[in-house]
Amino acid sequence: MITVGDSFPQFKVKACNGLTNDDLIDITSESYEAKWKVFFFYPKDFTFVCPTEIVEFSKNVGEFEDRDTVVIGGSADNEFCHLAWRNDHEDLRDLKLPLIAAPKLARELGILDAEENVCLRATFIVDPHGVVQYASCNNLSVGRNVKEILRVLDAIQSDELCPCNWNKGDETIKV
Repeated sequence: MITVGDSFPQFKVKACNGLTNDDLIDITSESYEAKWKVFFFYPKDFTFVCPTEIVEFSKNVGEFEDRDTVVIGGSADNEFCHLAWRNDHEDLRDLKLPLIAAPKLARELGILDAEENVCLRATFIVDPHGVVQYASCNNLSVGRNVKEILRVLDAIQSDELCPCNWNKGDETIKV
């Protein structure tokens, strides 16, 4: 799996960004230049834990935007599967983020589960220069904490020494 300090791979992927065929778009490495990016990958569409995470990320898109950050979700499923799932699952209809079809990107990131051939629950915070500043990975059955990802993003963007359990507005460590 790529890690902190690595360059996020160059990519061009299909994405579902709404509920119609007109909402199937291309997203590339250049789509969000000069922005921070949070990429979160999940195992597959039409499952049970995945929509809880996707909805929570979507609910917090405004929080990420306040930090000049875009949020992009994805799995190894194709864009048509994402579209069908969004139309089928009531909680996914009003998402404020794209879902990318990323089997090739997932391989390049090193986040495909060897047995299931699906994405692990991997999260990457990528700076505006395309460098990974945070990387984490959960097993297939454990969902993430979006508030923790926001907390880590705040700490990274503070460019300070942040102690354990630090939250935005707390004292940083002065050396």
